[in-house]
Amino acid sequence: MTFARALLAFGAPSHRMESQLLSAARILEVDAEFTHMPGLIMASFGDEETKTSQMHFAKCGGRLSLRSIHRLHSIYRAVVHDEISVKKGTEELDKMLARGPMLGVPYRLLLSFLIAALICPIAFGGSFIDMFIAGGGSLFLTCIQTYVASRRSVIYANVYEILSVIVISFVARGLSSIRSQIFCYASISSAAVVTILPGFLILTSSLDLASKNILCGSIKMVYALIYTLFLGFGLQFGSDLFLLFDRSARNELDTLAARAAAAITTYPWWSQFIIVPIFSVLSSLNNEQPVNWDLLVMVVISCAAYSANKVADHFIFNRSDVVSAIGAFVVGFLGNVYSRKMGGTAFTSMVTGVLFLVPSSLQSGLSEAGGITAQNSATQIGTAMVTVTIGITVGLFISQALVYLFGNRKNAAMFSF
Repeated sequence: MTFARALLAFGAPSHRMESQLLSAARILEVDAEFTHMPGLIMASFGDEETKTSQMHFAKCGGRLSLRSIHRLHSIYRAVVHDEISVKKGTEELDKMLARGPMLGVPYRLLLSFLIAALICPIAFGGSFIDMFIAGGGSLFLTCIQTYVASRRSVIYANVYEILSVIVISFVARGLSSIRSQIFCYASISSAAVVTILPGFLILTSSLDLASKNILCGSIKMVYALIYTLFLGFGLQFGSDLFLLFDRSARNELDTLAARAAAAITTYPWWSQFIIVPIFSVLSSLNNEQPVNWDLLVMVVISCAAYSANKVADHFIFNRSDVVSAIGAFVVGFLGNVYSRKMGGTAFTSMVTGVLFLVPSSLQSGLSEAGGITAQNSATQIGTAMVTVTIGITVGLFISQALVYLFGNRKNAAMFSF
């Protein structure tokens, strides 16, 4: 049960939790069955002598922590291979659960600004000035989340994201309506909210459904889609609110949209060799990855995934699912090879690349849907996200099957996507 709480607290891959727990129970010769739901694990322990069973619940919330996930997998692997005792492993897990977050508030605020600023040009074609506006929007969103939502009542926690997105969209639309044509509404609004887009949640739900975990996967999928519709509504509401006050901007909206679609980013192609690795490092640090050898592996895999995604997007048009599947295959192949041949943790080494693929692939997927604030149907935003994540799911599963097709069978459950 301590291991179950740790899996939930540190953001372990949900579609692997039941197999991880069953593998540990089998090694420890414990008769147990597990059922996983979002934020909850139910465990039933049986007694052969009395023919009875006991039901236990592990409920815990948390965020992705790469440092803790890697340490958790090391302890799990050491216990199932009899390298350390169960008591020692449980004590180590209790110490990990008692620790607070590695990142302080100022550090997280800085990372939120830098991540949004860097994703603006490489995923949404923003200019140099758009970078700072998008970073400021993300910083505002993180400040509201840290200082208002988490310290006020539940009412604030339920609505702060939508209200913040409305403010960001209002400001972005106002800047884009300036006659100088310096600012791009789509780049600013999309990059500013990309950190709260539930792309990773939809991906994990797709992985759950592909792993036949229908209960957990369907719950998360429906929640993520409804959450996406809320964000889309907030962006559209903020834009329309500004256009209500500026009638001339409303009349020129079609002209502005056509001009933005034809715009070309001012960044030279070689700048991606600088921006992409920096973004990969910042994304890893934001998920509490310490500076070590594994960080370098994450950056290399992330850059390889971005390169594969860009090359595929150059030759394959209007098929964001196929493009994302190719990038995901590269991530999965490199991550699983690193795990099998060099003893690393596949999941942690692949997370940064997968997180990079989600907004990069969403850029083409959302453009097919008419943009993140599509006028025709808000459901197209969720459809675009599902299409992208299904492609990523297929790519990850195919790469894993290819890597583990040969060689010895693993004694413990796989800790991978």
